[in-house]
Amino acid sequence: MKTVLVTGSKGFIGINLIEALSRVKDVNLITFNKEDTIDTLQSHLEKADFIYHLAGVNRSERTEDFEAVNAGLTRTIIEILEKLGKKTPIVMSSSLQAELNNVYGLSKKKGEKMLVEHSQKTNSPIYIYRLPNVFGKWSKPNYNSVVATFCYNISHGLDIWISDKNKELELVYIDDVVKAFTELFDKDANLNEQYYTIDHKFKITLGQLAERIYQLRDIRKTLIIPDLCDELMKCLHATYLSYLETDDFAYNLELKADQRGSLVELLKSKQFGQIFVSKTHSSIVRGNHYHNSKIEKFVLIQGKAVIKLRHIFSDKVISYPVSDEEIKVVDIPPGYTHSIENAGDSEMIVLFWANEIFDPKNPDTYYKTV
Repeated sequence: MKTVLVTGSKGFIGINLIEALSRVKDVNLITFNKEDTIDTLQSHLEKADFIYHLAGVNRSERTEDFEAVNAGLTRTIIEILEKLGKKTPIVMSSSLQAELNNVYGLSKKKGEKMLVEHSQKTNSPIYIYRLPNVFGKWSKPNYNSVVATFCYNISHGLDIWISDKNKELELVYIDDVVKAFTELFDKDANLNEQYYTIDHKFKITLGQLAERIYQLRDIRKTLIIPDLCDELMKCLHATYLSYLETDDFAYNLELKADQRGSLVELLKSKQFGQIFVSKTHSSIVRGNHYHNSKIEKFVLIQGKAVIKLRHIFSDKVISYPVSDEEIKVVDIPPGYTHSIENAGDSEMIVLFWANEIFDPKNPDTYYKTV
């Protein structure tokens, strides 16, 4: 059993790290936060086999707070460990701001220097990460993360302010940070190396960031899912949803109804096409058309139906009886006119997929009875 101490465990990175460590076998978690005393810290350091030092101040109206926590707490941890004669590995979350000449950056750099000197003096393993902008779920909006602020404000219908839309940001996703941190358990210590980086980084301008988050907001209106092969967009999508209020998870879709039944579009994508669902009354036939390039898949998920196809230059009709007792997918190739008839006594429900978003100006749909 390894005892792991996390300072600043109630912060953004700390909460996510605690969640990940809680799933690691043979780990006993102990935490230290600003409400705790130095006696508590002393007791924890006596037990700790590994330390994640995440506690820090990155925004305060009092400049002395930066020195007291970012440098002062680091000094206290080092002094206690040296008194105990322990060489406990320490992971420190620092910031790229340590390269800048501001109060926050200088306090972070001072803490780094203390840790490096401690490692050189005691041969203790240390891992200093100068992190860029970290984003993901549970980050506090309108505080120190522009991604959190944009996601929160846009999802709540609030305005955002952009100082310079062409300013480039370097971002890292919280899951990549946590993964790098937890992998250190199995990493052989290299006493000649003190500084580490997160390999998976993203670069984007403020204007592009805002544009992407507005695109995520508009999914509910356009139904268009962005390209999730884009890793940054995938991470932003997960982050954006985490800022919705609990009474705002659900949203309505437009239901198109006529004498045949009803139809609703679910999702659209420029990469995978679109998905829609229809409900159809008994004995009603849908379709009787063909496409030149568009392809479709039909999946009956409730009821009974007969799907019929005929090559437009042939008289041969191909029939596929389907029912919800054995779910199957029927491919609709181009050049085949096709129809689906409700062959049951009750309403049938069918899930459809098309490889492209329907364009009313170029529908690629031509009437011809099967």
